[in-house]
Amino acid sequence: MAAESLPHELIAKHRPTLDQALEAIRTRAYWSPHPEHPKAYGEHGSLSLAEAKAAFDALLGTRLDLGQPGTDDWVGGEVSPYGIELGVTYPHADVDVLLPAMRAGQGAWRDAGAELRAAVCLEILKRISDRTHELAHAVMHTSGQAFMMAFQAGGPHAQDRGLEAVAYAYFEQTRTPGTAEWSKPQGKRDPLELTKRFTPVPRGIALLIGCNTFPTWNGYPGLFASLATGNAVLVKPHPRAVLPLALTVRIAREVLAEAGFDPNLVALTAEGPGEGIAKTLAVRPEIRIIDYTGSTAFGDWLEAHARQAQVYTEKAGVNTVLVESTDDYQGMLSNLAFSLSLYSGQMCTTPQNLLVPRTGITTNEGPKSYDEVVTDLARAVDGLLGDDARANALLGAIVNPDVKARLEAAAALGEVALPSREIVNPEFPEAVVRTPVIVKLDGAKPDAEAAYLSECFGPVSFAVAVDSAADAVDLLRRTIREKGAMTVAAYTTSRAVEQDVEEVCLEEAAQLSLNLTGGVYVNQTAAFSDFHGSGGNPAANAALCDGAFVANRFRVVEVRRQA
Repeated sequence: MAAESLPHELIAKHRPTLDQALEAIRTRAYWSPHPEHPKAYGEHGSLSLAEAKAAFDALLGTRLDLGQPGTDDWVGGEVSPYGIELGVTYPHADVDVLLPAMRAGQGAWRDAGAELRAAVCLEILKRISDRTHELAHAVMHTSGQAFMMAFQAGGPHAQDRGLEAVAYAYFEQTRTPGTAEWSKPQGKRDPLELTKRFTPVPRGIALLIGCNTFPTWNGYPGLFASLATGNAVLVKPHPRAVLPLALTVRIAREVLAEAGFDPNLVALTAEGPGEGIAKTLAVRPEIRIIDYTGSTAFGDWLEAHARQAQVYTEKAGVNTVLVESTDDYQGMLSNLAFSLSLYSGQMCTTPQNLLVPRTGITTNEGPKSYDEVVTDLARAVDGLLGDDARANALLGAIVNPDVKARLEAAAALGEVALPSREIVNPEFPEAVVRTPVIVKLDGAKPDAEAAYLSECFGPVSFAVAVDSAADAVDLLRRTIREKGAMTVAAYTTSRAVEQDVEEVCLEEAAQLSLNLTGGVYVNQTAAFSDFHGSGGNPAANAALCDGAFVANRFRVVEVRRQA
């Protein structure tokens, strides 16, 4: 295919997908072009499971050369939570060389226009999708997710998020017409006439600071939102999860070059042990956008110090479930057990605090005391994870020693309703696999506050006894306001309690799930329909994705001419 014809063919190829994505974000209905089942891959140019495993194995112990300018060293050191040393090395950048090279291509990328940029981004996503199995192995062995979760969350769900960002970017850039003829009547004199052109222009280079647990799912929205709005993107992965984003950068650079654009519009900068280059990069004047997922401390630092940039952060929060009553007791227990167990609770959306009236709750099985609710929930988790093979498939591996330390320390915070137990993974005997712990706390005791009002990231949940549903609502409000929350859930058959909880979430800007008892869980969100975060409470300063997440990544510049 001739290079000059490729951009036009890309538009024709991907316009139908873009149109479907635009319709999906308008209606918020279910839609995804990326299959969730592994067997759907292996045809039409995509890698089969066996081919992808071979491709992943071939990467181990190699140097991933991206052909970037300014490479002054090679760094690596990733060790899989499953015990495998990846041995892959990546380019370390002299940013004084790399950043100017990245800026050089922005003019042509800006002039390409919103539609062509969207088509190129969709081609990148298509080629990422073709390598979903390979990326699943990369996500699994850097995040500790079990393979099926790494495949789905790190593959099609992450790709959906990237496509969602492209759709919002296109929509926001095309809300203003490209040109306008302006004529102002002047009575008997000739009208004043101007021809006006409106051009979306990028803010500058975007810095993506990747996270350890969901490198692609959390990384793709910012990457594609920035790229589709004309910005070059510098990807700085988490040191323990470089490979998934490095493979993404390699694919993006290949597509950009084939489409006739500067491949340096997307580049990678890995870091050596303890280097901490994110702080250095974040305050560079060339960096005008920052996307970050991680600790509250560093997120707050970015917001305070990277004043030259538009900063998007997703930080820690304390997710809460209010349990007041239910008409499906077993369904509630089953749903909560799965939510607490999935990926060992290592999700920013996993529930931590379960607020239960000390007088108990009403259910379709009759009244249940606080102790009965907690005991039955512990039994549900035990039943879910009783089979070690099933447990390994749900829990994955503990991502780092800090999570393991928090899990072990939690048992000293209160009465343990469900102790954590160690599970052996026969395929990966070095993996650290632990079941969740549930700890009882009395919400009325001041010394318990330090536990339940702090995020305890990992497989730790607190069953907090409260005096009444009204006290639970008050504690929910306080928790969101002071600590933030990515998710809130409630179980109630009372319309009054439901309204009180909904009002809290509306006032404090937290996403609410009510009475989930089936196959939808509070810690899962669907692209094109759900909003991940709200940007309205301390857990995050932007929703991922919505129009506001995209709109500040570009500006519209007007050129007026005398008609």
